[in-house]
Parts: sequence; C-alpha cells; structure tokens
Amino acid sequence: MSETHLDLDSLSRRWLDKAAGELPPLEKQALGHAARRRPVSRDINRAYDDKASLGERLADRVAAFGGSWTFIGLFGVFLAVWTALNLILGRGAFDPYPFIFLNLMLSMVAALQAPVIMMSQNRQAAKDRLDAANDYQVNLKAEIEIMALHDKLEMIRNEQLQSIIERQNEQLELMRRMLDERTAR
Repeated sequence: MSETHLDLDSLSRRWLDKAAGELPPLEKQALGHAARRRPVSRDINRAYDDKASLGERLADRVAAFGGSWTFIGLFGVFLAVWTALNLILGRGAFDPYPFIFLNLMLSMVAALQAPVIMMSQNRQAAKDRLDAANDYQVNLKAEIEIMALHDKLEMIRNEQLQSIIERQNEQLELMRRMLDERTAR
C-alpha cells in the first residue's frame, strides 16, 4: 500500500472511527482534501449551469418569467384588453362573450407552462442536492481540520509539559548535588 493510502486510513480511523475503505465517497473525498490541505468547496451553480442543455436553460427562463409579478401584470393587461376589445365590438367581435377562444388559449398556456415550470423545479432540486452534498463535504473537512488542530495543540502542550518536567528534573538534580556538596562539607 502507498504511504498516502496508509495515511488516509490512519486519519480516517482517528477522526471518523472508520477505515478509509468503509467511508462513503463524499467523506473519503473530504478526508483526502483535508489530508492534502486542498480546498473542497466549489461553485455548484456554475458547474451545474455549464452542463445545462438549451431546453433546461429555456425552462429556467420561462419559469423565472412565468412566476414573476411582471408576467402577472402583463397577462392581466392582456386579459383586460382582450375582454374590453371583444365587449366593445359586440356581435362583430372575433371572440364574443363568453370568450371561448380566450379560454382555449388560457388552457393551452397552462398546459404548456406547468410542465416547463416543473422541469425547472426538478433541475433546481437536483442543483440543491448537489449544493447540500458540497456543503456536507465542506463541513466535514472543517470538522477534520479542527480535529487536526486539536491534535497539534495537544502535541505542542505535551511537548511543553515534557520540556518543563525535564527542566524541573535538571533543577532537582542540581539541588540534590548542591545539597550533597553541602552535607559533605
């Protein structure tokens, strides 16, 4: 086995209580990034949008416009103008009351707009799942880094304590020799 693999395995056992081979891919990747001191965060939106097809981008734009106050306002104005024009024209109107052609057009718009908005929502849900997975990796790597810092601080503290104990032992030995010299006189 390579040194890196052994390193990852020991780190995994130490910080995650599992062998590296038992880790799910996201955890293994976060641990690897932490061990190599590499960032794990990435811009999910850019990566996801770069792979979007023309139809997916179009669905996002239709959903963004169809779910806006601008669309509601413009559509309200269109309906008001359609209704007013047909009422003013009376019997010579192209769609007299009860506006059967308008109802047909509204049904067709709704029939087309609903699946397009659902496609956009499905895409957004997939993007949210990727974003959540990325957040999990970043959080896990941060936890691992904090544990590594705790280990380093503990090691430094132990080294300092060992150094203090050694100095105290040296001083005690010096005091014993001085006391032995004094008693020998």
